[in-house]
Amino acid sequence: MSTDPANPTRRELLSAFRTRTAAPSESARIAGPAPNGGATVRLTARLMGCDFTVVLNPGPEQVEVAGEALERISAVEAWLSHYRDDSQLSRLNQTGWPGPASISAELRDFLEFCRHCWQLTDGAFDVAAGALSQLWRHCRKAGRIPDDAAVAAAKACSGHSLVNMNPVGNTVCFSAAGISLDPGAVGKGWGLDDAAAWLLDRAEPLQNFLLSGGHSSLLAAGSHNGTGGWPVGLGNPLFTEKRIATILLMYQAMGTSGSNIQFFRHAGRRYGHVLDPRTGWPAEGMLSATVLADSAALADALSTAFFCDGSGKGG
Repeated sequence: MSTDPANPTRRELLSAFRTRTAAPSESARIAGPAPNGGATVRLTARLMGCDFTVVLNPGPEQVEVAGEALERISAVEAWLSHYRDDSQLSRLNQTGWPGPASISAELRDFLEFCRHCWQLTDGAFDVAAGALSQLWRHCRKAGRIPDDAAVAAAKACSGHSLVNMNPVGNTVCFSAAGISLDPGAVGKGWGLDDAAAWLLDRAEPLQNFLLSGGHSSLLAAGSHNGTGGWPVGLGNPLFTEKRIATILLMYQAMGTSGSNIQFFRHAGRRYGHVLDPRTGWPAEGMLSATVLADSAALADALSTAFFCDGSGKGG
């Protein structure tokens, strides 16, 4: 994989994590038994097909603040979801070929970030592999696996190299029919980053919070009632009810990819849900991959790429 630095634009979104009270060396550390920080304010909403939770230290109007943070994530889902026909991303999937299709500044920023991650990981992360995702989703529901010809056909209309963006005019053209953008690997992290930026930049900035999207995406600022961070569990991929360790997360995000929960079996073989876009087949050779990064979207993208590339079988 390339060792280029992370996308500066995306890193700047949460640059407050490095310029507030925490020093970089304090950003995360392995803890012993989880410290008892006392009570929290916790609010959860069902978004992007999973539970998003905002956890805050007790204080006045915290429930209202948590609700507004969840509304920010809901707003991201409204334009980013590929399951909603009226979203910006769905309209782009429908009109990108032959194009040009007009896009908003927020979708432009998202696509620029995804292109950077695609380049950074040598294609192990690819938001433009939606055709492959659709193929495997259909086959999973039908209780079968696709044949080589079907995988090859889906690969032919997959890949960020086929997505041509004009950042000046905010337009996008696809190079072939059948291209589909699927933000599933990074959408949760993008929503968490948006909510975190809002919490940090509001008139009365919130310095201490923990945000989570499902069981795979987390982002923390400050600490839980002075405990030195927010204690989060690193799950055991073989025994999902157990933890390998507890990490004190502070001013950092954590993303995990794995196939221990979402998978199916066919003819005695186990197939995970994480696809390697370079081969067109489910990634193999890894149980899980966890990444700590400056933004939740970057942690999500890199954990997906490392899960695909960890076996060394990628392209």
